[in-house]
Formats: sequence, structure tokens, C-alpha cells
Amino acid sequence: MTSPHALRLLVMGIGNPYRSDDAAGVIAARRLKEAGLDPAIVMEHSGEGASLMETWKGADAVILIDAVSSGSPPGSIHRLEPITTPLPTHMFQSSSHAFSLPQAVEMARALHELPMRLLIFGIEGSNFQAGTELTPAVSKALPDLVKSVLEEVKRLQAACTKGE
Repeated sequence: MTSPHALRLLVMGIGNPYRSDDAAGVIAARRLKEAGLDPAIVMEHSGEGASLMETWKGADAVILIDAVSSGSPPGSIHRLEPITTPLPTHMFQSSSHAFSLPQAVEMARALHELPMRLLIFGIEGSNFQAGTELTPAVSKALPDLVKSVLEEVKRLQAACTKGE
């Protein structure tokens, strides 16, 4: 691992703010900044796969936040670690991109360009139609999602400080 002060951490909120629950990742990124997470490591992203791969290039640890659709109750939070296991593609069927997040992860894996640590927090959405409002279940779960990501960032930073 890199030295304690050199952890290159990136947190990306993925989504489209004009597709209802698909905006959850973007809104989570905004709330992470408001909660005091260093704005230099937090960004919003559309979720287009090739651009994701380019954006996370050079990062030691990447946390992605995205709305998913797996059939779980709306607002459910999923924590995925796709470093050794492929992502369940059925969870990301609501993507409007031809080259989506799961495909970007698998392409990066094939090219040996995955970050050393990659975590994905998915929040179960129910409405991916045009609109700017989150559904009530997703809106209610957003604070727990933000808290989970903040805890993960602290854990990664502590692990880096210890040299893990």
C-alpha cells in the first residue's frame, strides 16, 4: 500500500439527476461534501463506462454510489466488492448507457486496470422515469447510505495509515 498520506481515494456518485431515483448517487455525493468529506475526492459522474474507467485511473481506492434495481425493497442498500467477483449485471439494468458500470468493471479487470480497492454502494430504486424527485423510500434511505459511505472512507483511510 502507499504511504499514509498518499492514499488516492475517489468517491463517485453516479446517476442522472433527471431520472428520478437514478439521481440517488449524485445526490449522495453532494451530501457527502456537505457532511465534510474532502470535496477533492468526491465527484458526480453520469455512469458512462469508458469515462468511469478513465476517471478512476490512478486511484488506490474507489467507492462508487449508484441506484440499482435488483428486486429488493426500494431504499435497500447493497454493498458490493467486485475486485474478485463480477458484479451482478441484473442490478444495473436501469442504466441508460450502452457501456455500463458492470461492463466497465469487467473491462478494467480484463485490462488489469481495476483500482486496488473498489466498493460499490447501490441503493435500490423504483422509479427511473423522467423526473427530478426521489421516491419516498429512496429519499428516506439516503442518510443511511451517506453514513455508510462516510464510515467506509474512514475505514479505508485508517487502513492506509496502518499500512494495510
